Amino acid sequence: MRSLMVGLLLFVSASSALAQDWARARVEKSPRHREWVTIKHDGRAVETFVVYPEVKDKAPVVLIIHEIFGMTDWVQDLADQVAEAGYIAVAPDLLSGMGPNGGRSSAFPSGEGMSSPAVEAVSHLNPDQVTADLNAAAHYANKIPASNGKLYVAGFCWGGGQSFRFATHRTDLAAAFVFYGTPPAKEAMAGITAPVYGFYAGNDARIGATLPDTRDQMKAAGKTFEPVIYDGAGHGFMRAGEAPDASDANRQARADAWARWKKLLAAGR
Repeated sequence: MRSLMVGLLLFVSASSALAQDWARARVEKSPRHREWVTIKHDGRAVETFVVYPEVKDKAPVVLIIHEIFGMTDWVQDLADQVAEAGYIAVAPDLLSGMGPNGGRSSAFPSGEGMSSPAVEAVSHLNPDQVTADLNAAAHYANKIPASNGKLYVAGFCWGGGQSFRFATHRTDLAAAFVFYGTPPAKEAMAGITAPVYGFYAGNDARIGATLPDTRDQMKAAGKTFEPVIYDGAGHGFMRAGEAPDASDANRQARADAWARWKKLLAAGR
């Protein structure tokens, strides 16, 4: 019975991730300039969502890596909120060219929860392709005239693990922000040069179980790793905490994590 209930909760949570009319409505009301750009590299074309802040001076760039659900309305809404906070948001759709008829995330047929076609596709993305796509997006970001030259990376869920892994490849990052993502291989941590800040849910045993070893391994490698666990929150709380049906714990975790993230970004400007 307990396993059935856990499965049902995961199903409901994942299904909610795909129903994001509230996020789409907020994006459409945003006064900030947003656009889709095509970033080409090695025969690939990566459709990328870019949002600019309404600021006078040049701003840092935050490279955003989407969840396992692909480039959803929530990811676009989050990018807009990052821009609202004063940063250029660059969010590549890593499913570009991988969808039906060569489309991106929006080309996939709708599905329910973790069985959706987009989830299946993200789960099987080639890691080298992901790294190449992110490097191309970072290269594009560094050339944006409105950028001040500082580059951050942030990822969520599957993207959280990718943001941690990307930090092992990229030496010009000002910081990496990992939202409830898995760590990279121990031997890869030596390549990390940026501080890594973690945001984890208290009710997320799958990811939480990796934290003790991650702390030890990062410390042994001489790297900065500062995780915070938000008690009572579930996996995906940055999205779930904004939804109309958000639990109190997820809503509070989202608010606290957002405040911490903005403080860390502001400290590095």
